[in-house]
Amino acid sequence: MQASHLPPSGERRGQCPRVVDGVGSTGVPGQRSSKDIFSGGRMLAQTLAKFRNQFQSQGISFCYSGYMTEDLLLGIGNAIKKKLEMTELDKKKCKTIFSVFVEQMQNVIRYSAERETHADKTDMSYGIVAVGEVDENFFVACGNVVNKDDAVRLRDGLDKIKSLDKEGLKALWKETLKSDAPEGSKGAGVGFIDIARRAEGGIEYDFDPLDETRVFFAIKAFI
Repeated sequence: MQASHLPPSGERRGQCPRVVDGVGSTGVPGQRSSKDIFSGGRMLAQTLAKFRNQFQSQGISFCYSGYMTEDLLLGIGNAIKKKLEMTELDKKKCKTIFSVFVEQMQNVIRYSAERETHADKTDMSYGIVAVGEVDENFFVACGNVVNKDDAVRLRDGLDKIKSLDKEGLKALWKETLKSDAPEGSKGAGVGFIDIARRAEGGIEYDFDPLDETRVFFAIKAFI
C-alpha cells in the first residue's frame, strides 16, 4: 500500500475515527464532560445511537476508548478471541487478527503519554482501539497521545518498517531482538515489526499535532 497516513474519519468505509470526543466524563484534556453531550432525555439515546451507527457504517465491530491496563487487555482479548472463533474464518486468520489486536493494545499501554498510576503502581494508559471488517478484509486500529520527541522516533521507525518486504522485516525483527532497545522505547519497536509482518494488507499511520509538546498517533493494520 502506498499511503502512509490515516485520512480524516469518515472519508472511507472502514476508517477508525481518530478520537471519540466527549464519550463520558473521563477527565482527559480535550474531551467534553458528559453534561455536554448526554443532557436531556431522548438526546441520550440519539447520541449513543449516532455513535453506534457511525461505527457500523465504517465496518467497526468493536471499539474501546478509555484507560487500558494489562488486566483489561486480558478481559477484552478473551472476548475478541471468542467472537472470532464464532466466525467462519480459518484458525490461522483468527490467530493473526487476535495477535495484532494484542500488539496494538500493548503499544497503547507502553506508549501513551496520557496515563495515571494507581496506588498499587499499576499504570493506566489512555487510548482507543478498534477492530472491524471492510470488503472481507479485517483491520485493527489504535490511537493515543505521544510526546513530540517520541512521535519523531515513531515516524522514522515506521517509515523504515513500511519500506521493507517480508525478508527485510524478518531480518529487522531479528536485528532488533539482538540489539539494545532505544531509551524509552519499552520494546515497542519489535511490536510494530510484528504487526507489519502479520498485516498482509499493509499498515497506515498518521500523526496529528495537538499542541507544542503532544501529538495524537494512530496506526491501522490490514489483515
